[in-house]
Parts: sequence; structure tokens; C-alpha cells
Amino acid sequence: MLPVHTLERDVFRALADPTRRAILSLLREGSQPVGSIAREFPVSRPAISKHLRLLRLAGLVVETKEGRNRLYELNAAPLKEVDDWLSFYRYLWQHKLRNLKHFLEDHEKRTK
Repeated sequence: MLPVHTLERDVFRALADPTRRAILSLLREGSQPVGSIAREFPVSRPAISKHLRLLRLAGLVVETKEGRNRLYELNAAPLKEVDDWLSFYRYLWQHKLRNLKHFLEDHEKRTK
């Protein structure tokens, strides 16, 4: 098993690419064969297969074989780790924006 920090890095690396994010959005509708996924993008099927491989290695998709087809399904569990990591920054920004709002309201009251 890979260390947690390696898994997190792989998830962030996978999410960094807009095509991979679009693939994840597509898979929110349910599992799909690689051919159906590839038809949604203006790149080659081998390029989509590479994207799917990175998503699979990051744990964001699960691949199953059904006859000759490979089906891909979204695994949102690693996104919880990303959300947990982002929650600190979300709190930080909300706090800073709240302070800015109060500052501006106080400033407006003083200038009237």
C-alpha cells in the first residue's frame, strides 16, 4: 500500500487536468465504457485511456471488466480527503472575508 501522502499527491495530480475533471463529471451519471467516455472528448481514445489510468491510480475511478468492455465508475471517496484539506482554506477565506466586511461597514459608518 502506498503512503497516504503519495495517494493525496496522486489525487491532486489527477484533479489538476481539466479533461480528467470532465471525465469525473461525466461519470457522476453512472458507470460507462471507455468508448462512450472517449466519444465525449475531442482527443483520441488512447489519450482518454491514459487519463482513465491516472484517475484509476489515484483511486478516483474503479475499472471493471464486463465481457470485452471495460467499465469505469466514479469513486468519490478520495474527494473527501481533498474536501478535508480544503476546509482549512475555506474557513480561512470565510474568516478573512467576514473581517473585510466588518471593516468596510465600520469605515462606511465613520465616513458618513
